[in-house]
Amino acid sequence: MKIKKLLLLSVVAFVSLQARVGFEYDGISVKIPNAATPGKTVVVKRNIPKECLKVPITNEMVWTGNYANPNVPQACKSTYVHTTGKLTPIRLDEDIETYGELEVLAFIKEMQQNDKMLLIDARNDEWYEYRTIPGAVNMPYPYFKDQDIFKEEFEEMLDRLGVKMLKKNEYDFTHAKVIAVFCNGPWCAQSSWMINALLEIDYPHENIKWYRGGMQDWLGAGMTSTRE
Repeated sequence: MKIKKLLLLSVVAFVSLQARVGFEYDGISVKIPNAATPGKTVVVKRNIPKECLKVPITNEMVWTGNYANPNVPQACKSTYVHTTGKLTPIRLDEDIETYGELEVLAFIKEMQQNDKMLLIDARNDEWYEYRTIPGAVNMPYPYFKDQDIFKEEFEEMLDRLGVKMLKKNEYDFTHAKVIAVFCNGPWCAQSSWMINALLEIDYPHENIKWYRGGMQDWLGAGMTSTRE
């Protein structure tokens, strides 16, 4: 009975996290302590200027430009665009570990000596070719999310993941690789779409790692990318 209760709580917690996706645009009213005006509140939300919503999500618009104090050397500055998208929760699933930069770096290091591991860029190929994390392979999320449309591509991706398709909706995960998946950033859902599609076919949870911060956090941390 105790185990059932724990499982139920886990499911409720996960559903609760998923329900929060996008709530950063709604905002929450927060009381300001020690404010000059008693009871003063401020709405805390994701503030994106209206003109930013019209900025297209393309490689040129998202990954180029600079910002910072004018006195900061040019080489020390980078710009990231305020754009659309919905922030993802810190955990996709109770059994899937969320990675930060150091974990990804350690994963890449171990991957060099272990062919049972894959760092996966879930974005479409034009994004991958423009700039990605060194060592990552490209597995576009539509091949998993829309597997009925991309049947051949889906089967090819499964083969690269070490998964054997026995027949429709039946798979052998005996040799399934340990994967770390990422996309553009915490506001990008592409990696989560791929992961959720894998979970739907019962890919081993313990073999999936998620780099939520993606390219934005990676570049923000000053990490090496394939485009310098």
